Amino acid sequence: MRTFLVSLTAGALVAFAVPAAAASSGPPAVLAAPDIPVANVQAHLNQFQSIATSNGGNRAHGRPGYRASIDYVQAKLNAVGYTTSLQSFTSGGLTGWNLIAEWPRGDANNVIMAGGHLDSVTAGPGINDNGSGSAALLEVALTVASQDLNPGKRIRFGWWGAEERGLVGSTYYVNNLPSAERSRIKAYVNFDMIGSPNAGYFVYSASGQPSGSLALQQTLQAPFATMGVPTELTSVGGRSDHAAFANAGIPIGGLFTGAEVTKTSAQAQKWGGTAGRAFDRCYHASCDTTSNINVTALDRNADAIAYAVWTLSAGTPPPTGPRFENTTDVAIPDLSTVESPIAVSGVAGNAPAGLQVAVDIRHTYIGDLVVDVLAPDGSVYNVHNRSGGGTDNLVTTYTINASSEVANGTWRLRVRDAASWDVGTIDAWSLQF
Repeated sequence: MRTFLVSLTAGALVAFAVPAAAASSGPPAVLAAPDIPVANVQAHLNQFQSIATSNGGNRAHGRPGYRASIDYVQAKLNAVGYTTSLQSFTSGGLTGWNLIAEWPRGDANNVIMAGGHLDSVTAGPGINDNGSGSAALLEVALTVASQDLNPGKRIRFGWWGAEERGLVGSTYYVNNLPSAERSRIKAYVNFDMIGSPNAGYFVYSASGQPSGSLALQQTLQAPFATMGVPTELTSVGGRSDHAAFANAGIPIGGLFTGAEVTKTSAQAQKWGGTAGRAFDRCYHASCDTTSNINVTALDRNADAIAYAVWTLSAGTPPPTGPRFENTTDVAIPDLSTVESPIAVSGVAGNAPAGLQVAVDIRHTYIGDLVVDVLAPDGSVYNVHNRSGGGTDNLVTTYTINASSEVANGTWRLRVRDAASWDVGTIDAWSLQF
């Protein structure tokens, strides 16, 4: 990961329920995302460490260790049926490579990409930065093959070169895509540093990013909610290889366990680890070896990557049921809880796994707000939990898995203003079945 700071929001994020793939007349139903054995990911990290040790202590752009890393990953993918290609470029007078691997199934006009950089800095082997993301992506890709996955969308993986020199490889890839090919990429998710020893659990913010990025953010949050691990948003900025995709208007998201920024007391209380110490004290240093990995964080993030790949590639059809809306304004006084009801009738059976909840809440500080959807039986689905900081207004659509709920009855949007000073209004909200 490149060296410059990002601002971190301290609010814990929400548990989002993301629907499983639905069977249809199209591709076969996609299997549930598998558990990725962390020992397999560690085995790839051991290989990266061995490569660095044998090649001057690093795997940097233009150095033998980087090319050996590329060759290792490509050989693994070729052996299980991926279509792979190397894209060469020049930076600093040295040749670098991107490795692109595509699973040859699914709709080629609807591509989801997952990637991370494979190069290290010259100072060390780069096992957390970014052997961790590269190794987890490799094992997820191998699992796609071992499960003979038949997704609705095409899955494409990228291992980028020369990220540490300024996002050179990923930028070269995006900038050299023909416009028609670029338009086929519907989402890009990035994984850079996912095993930091003093780990935090950060999800790239969708704020200010292309339309669709919020849905990716929710997808990346969902598996951590299932694990009972709180997450925080981090500003994506231009820090890693998602940047070129975002600049091209492609929805982006990503996971990150922290670099040189210091862990706060609140974060240590939430996640464990040591307050007042960097998330990764060996960031861009020679000590970024296999001893610099938090195995628990690596394991959780590898499983989250698999969840994202399986979910995003499923090709779930859009909802076709009726839509119900409440457009009556409801004032949200300071430090209060209000509700807005919607009466649903005429819908047979249960609500769908992909019930869409669109909200239009005008508020001057959405970091004050806790927003829940209440099913007719009182079951609570949290969709917003004080994230977003000082952003004005919450105008977005959430997806919840409400398949266990009877559709007909009164649904409620409950909004709690949990902190002082700011007020707002529920302008409207709707349910799309």
